[in-house]
Amino acid sequence: MVLVQLVPAARAEAPSASDLLALARNTSPDARQRLLMGVLALCDASPPSGELSPVLSEIFLTLARQAEREVRKVLSEKLAHADWAPAALVNVLALDEIEIARPVLASSPILQDDDLLRVMVEASLEHQIAIARRPQISGRVADAVIERGEPAVLTALATNRTADLSIDGVRRLVEHSRRIAALRAPLTRHPRLTEALAEQMYQWVGTALRQSISARFNVDEQALGAAVYDAVEGVIRHKRADEAVQDDPGRDEMERRLIDKLQSAGQLRAGFLIRAVREKRLSLFVHGLAALGGFAADDIRQSLTAPTPEALCYACAAVGIDRAVFPTLLMELRKLNQSLPGDRGEAVWLRGALSTTSAARAFRALVADGHAELKAAV
Repeated sequence: MVLVQLVPAARAEAPSASDLLALARNTSPDARQRLLMGVLALCDASPPSGELSPVLSEIFLTLARQAEREVRKVLSEKLAHADWAPAALVNVLALDEIEIARPVLASSPILQDDDLLRVMVEASLEHQIAIARRPQISGRVADAVIERGEPAVLTALATNRTADLSIDGVRRLVEHSRRIAALRAPLTRHPRLTEALAEQMYQWVGTALRQSISARFNVDEQALGAAVYDAVEGVIRHKRADEAVQDDPGRDEMERRLIDKLQSAGQLRAGFLIRAVREKRLSLFVHGLAALGGFAADDIRQSLTAPTPEALCYACAAVGIDRAVFPTLLMELRKLNQSLPGDRGEAVWLRGALSTTSAARAFRALVADGHAELKAAV
């Protein structure tokens, strides 16, 4: 393999257009090096006035399409701020691999909204992130980012303070932050976050971000916390019968008896609980977890409607459900249970492993005071 050293042009006069075109058609390493130096000399010189000649445009396009990766990368960096660069060339670079595309995606004044939207459709997730971070992207592009709903791209947009985000765009990002935790911190600091939207976010962010919201908007933490709790309790009390699987007394009793039989036969295992959730049998999960852990079924139900998943996590750990499995199990349970338990507090399953005895003790301590303790935790 021939290695070509890319050296700066040593005060040489910029080559003519015909010389550069001949070099562009020569695939030897030496010709590629001299071609790159010639293009760099043109970029460093005074920008061309008016539209580039067809010959120069062909030189640039030939270089981008045929040159080695490192040559294309340098070309992208040099043309990132050039307002005279050929639009066709810049678009070719924008669709190249991300390390080459990133400079023009971030800065090129040549790229218009239609160009950026095409890159979002045709290129990779990394290209979308680069577009979301681009300074002063238009509301049209920002709306397209939000519409696609990719978590990493949405997070990049939320950190872009110069993006032309409408109030509705911020509202949609706030809604996405219910499921995408990475959005929450940048949104609490976003200059276009309103007090009304901040109060909505208050319901699902952790303690540190609640303090940040309270300091910025002078929110009464105690009053808003109580309101959040009452709202959650209202959902629990008034949920529709067709959404509340565990409210069917006949089915609940039938599944309790099934659990009793399995336990008597020595066939009740933690894996059975996971399978019950996958089969959308919530009451079977409740009675199975209660039986395996020696807990009251009402205490398990309480943990499933709490504002934090901490008690449920300890109950699952007490029966041998691995903490690595718990996040997926929690997500499936929330789908069955109107997004409960809530996502307040820290992810306790990341703290480290607990013995089954310690986990059971922690669960009982959390549910001991029942309703009053849950309300105080908000």
